[in-house]
Amino acid sequence: MIEPRRLRVALLGAGAVGSQVARLLLAHADELADRAGAPLDLVGIAVRDVDAPREADLPRELYTTDADTLIAGADIVIEVTGGLEPARTRILHALASGADVVTANKALLATHGSEIFDAADQVGATVAYEAAVAGAIPIIRPLRDSLAGDRVRRIMGIVNGTTNYILDRMDREGLGFDEVLAEAQRLGYAEADPTADVEAYDAAQKAAILASLAFHTSVPLDAVHREGITSVDAGVIEAARKAGYVVKLLAVCERLVDQPDAAPTGEAISVRVYPALVPREHPLASVHGANNAVFVEAEAAGDLMFYGAGAGGVQTASAVLGDVVSAARRHVAGGPGVGESTRANLPIVPIGRIRTSCQVTLEVDDKPGVLATVAGILSDGNVSIATVEQTTSGDAVARESGDAVAHLVIGTHTAREQDLADTVERLAATSAVRRVVSVLRVEGD
Repeated sequence: MIEPRRLRVALLGAGAVGSQVARLLLAHADELADRAGAPLDLVGIAVRDVDAPREADLPRELYTTDADTLIAGADIVIEVTGGLEPARTRILHALASGADVVTANKALLATHGSEIFDAADQVGATVAYEAAVAGAIPIIRPLRDSLAGDRVRRIMGIVNGTTNYILDRMDREGLGFDEVLAEAQRLGYAEADPTADVEAYDAAQKAAILASLAFHTSVPLDAVHREGITSVDAGVIEAARKAGYVVKLLAVCERLVDQPDAAPTGEAISVRVYPALVPREHPLASVHGANNAVFVEAEAAGDLMFYGAGAGGVQTASAVLGDVVSAARRHVAGGPGVGESTRANLPIVPIGRIRTSCQVTLEVDDKPGVLATVAGILSDGNVSIATVEQTTSGDAVARESGDAVAHLVIGTHTAREQDLADTVERLAATSAVRRVVSVLRVEGD
């Protein structure tokens, strides 16, 4: 028997994920070697400060501040530092030296993915990134490999645990946004600055990655329409409940076929992230707490649901190590790495050209003629009303004096997004409407 070559593994970063990756590599070395077909030697961990306090009890001699030297001698480089730089430069260095790369860096892939994948193709290396989207949930490989022979029609994903925790608590316990956000920060679900989560930057990065895989088209981050959840209050949640919906922050990646307004050439894609109304009987409605889920609609395979922990150090480390084992098997077997398939080059349409239905909540004067005025504006804007519910606040004296307020919750039929946006703008400008409380799309109906 020929003893297999030992594979040198370099780790960049020793935070919550990196420390767990290192711990598992060392603790399960024999099992991982059996699965990979060769021993995996963790040769070093690149950090900014080797003396900084850390949760994981790892051998101090593994730590180094010399990332470049560590990368130069590695067969597999694991990058879990996050951010754009120096992660981008170090990954390109690793690929140029012939190493395979495993990364959990969603921001980097969403911003510089094309450059990184091209660099990998030039040298026959592999870039694996299962941990970049939805933590421990296996979704990258199913899209890239298992469904490569199918046509994905649509993806709807809850891909940010912080926002799902917030919206779920608001829905199930009737709490306000600020109260739940403060609780999420105390529990560690939300950062001190929660902007990346609540304004949907994190989810938009993941949507770009999912759409690129599903539709074999490079999707730049600036092509993803993004709206956060800061405008969702207790009243919006209650109106959704009464209508039979739950509010979720969704990443929606959709193939548009035979829609002349959106895809005049015959086929295009739309990628967007926003808070949406999901029917309570839909599988995504039952995703609670900080969990993630991705719902895939494929032409031949049908509906597929992937559910589980979307974050956490050890959970994300599980996905990282799965990629490490796959990369090691390639080294053992030989041959070039598997490149990304982005040759479809489907056009990405702006949100104004797609068709959606929505629920519009208005605060209006409670007096005769208001509903007729609102209905007329909707009709003029080519937006058809499906349902209307009105609630009134104030007593008879207030209504007599013209100070009473009513809330109109209007469900629309499917309409062009630009028509919906223009119509809402006209509603906001009319004197009978005091304010537009919310506009939420309906998905999965």
